[in-house]
Amino acid sequence: QVQLVESGGGLVQAGGSLRLSCAASGTIFTINTMGWYRQAPGKQRGLVAIITSSGRTNYADSVKGRFTISRDNARKMVYLQMNDLKPEDTAVYYCNLESAVTSNSYWGQGTQVSVSS
Repeated sequence: QVQLVESGGGLVQAGGSLRLSCAASGTIFTINTMGWYRQAPGKQRGLVAIITSSGRTNYADSVKGRFTISRDNARKMVYLQMNDLKPEDTAVYYCNLESAVTSNSYWGQGTQVSVSS
């Protein structure tokens, strides 16, 4: 079974940085598209960034230039480096895996990121 375990969330001041980590297991990690999504209170869950098996990335306009998604296939890890954090980045951040075999999506438990002004 696919499992995603996230870490790295916390409380930071505006302008600060955090690095989120997601550890995957139970999957042939290298072939899967990975992503980070976030959901603020009262808001829909939305895409933050994705990275494909070939390393192609895509970012939400609101985080371009500030966030960087990366993956370490040997360690089955995906990361989200978040710089110049803003209060509007406050949300629960979720790791996502899209199976290359079934197209099913799998989600981590979420990690809270809170940015104070």
